[in-house]
Amino acid sequence: MQIKSLAVFCGSKSGADPLFTSHARMLGYLMAQNGIQLVYGGGGKGLMGTVADAVMEKGGEVIGIIPEILLEWEAQHKGITQLIVVPDMHIRKRKMYELCDAAVILPGGNGTLDELFEMLTWNTLNIHDKKIFLLNSNGFYNHLIAHMQQMFDSNFLYEQPNHRIVVIHSPEEVF
Repeated sequence: MQIKSLAVFCGSKSGADPLFTSHARMLGYLMAQNGIQLVYGGGGKGLMGTVADAVMEKGGEVIGIIPEILLEWEAQHKGITQLIVVPDMHIRKRKMYELCDAAVILPGGNGTLDELFEMLTWNTLNIHDKKIFLLNSNGFYNHLIAHMQQMFDSNFLYEQPNHRIVVIHSPEEVF
């Protein structure tokens, strides 16, 4: 399957490890170089802002989708191709899923995990079959990956976690 549009879920903060920002920037550059449109949460700071800035810097297209409540909180990005304002988080996620061919999960907080698990759940229920890449920058998601394996080993999942998630360690692996 050819990816033309990629949803990127990540933190509105940059995190403590400089590699997180480096990976976000590299992913944005690679997306633009490969003609892949970015669909993301519309924020202008943190990893969200970094990946959007990188795509724009290299002449790519960026669609940000932000709920009304987060307009000021996430300091919406004012320099992207298109910013879509939606009423709430549920509509934001649904719109992002509709507009993407696949998703990459970068380091982030509760919102990032919410987006990962909702997309994973929809994938498991065959609501969609979009590929999900988990960018495990410097082992950030090691504990989560181990916990998902524990959920499988404890008979709470219907299949191995790696059937639905592709764990990668560098942005280049998406391409």
